[in-house]
Amino acid sequence: MGDSFTALDFRSACGQFATGVCVVTGMLDNKSPVGVTINSFSSVSLEPPLVLFCLDKNALSFDAFSIASRFAVNILAEDQQALSNNFARQSDDKFADIDYQVTEEGVPVLENCLTVMECRMYAVHDGGDHQIIVGEVSRIRKQREDARPLLYFRGGYNALASD
Repeated sequence: MGDSFTALDFRSACGQFATGVCVVTGMLDNKSPVGVTINSFSSVSLEPPLVLFCLDKNALSFDAFSIASRFAVNILAEDQQALSNNFARQSDDKFADIDYQVTEEGVPVLENCLTVMECRMYAVHDGGDHQIIVGEVSRIRKQREDARPLLYFRGGYNALASD
């Protein structure tokens, strides 16, 4: 880190930016589903339709996503904090007791999210201790247009203010 701040200072500063919470899901070669909670998600391009997420190189699911040909970004609703916590923890079977379906392309997608974007791998870039994974969106599933997003701010979950 630089002379004027520490890694903790940097993390705290980044925590001042409210983000949505997503679960990225994919499938291992042995047909076992994998998933990880992320809040580093962004749109990249409209033409072609590209999105990105960043994944820690030390994440247990790192190998699965860095070589995957397809994945899904499941954007969580504010009532899905338990789902976020489930996919944020280390576990051999994060999909136990979770409602999901497997697409024709073999990607698990979670039920009752705000929106799910199914993606084809487009590019992977080095990003320090993370990989920047870019996907081309091949399908969008709007599941709950009436719900509000799950937000993360200053190290904790938050909600939008009421209208």
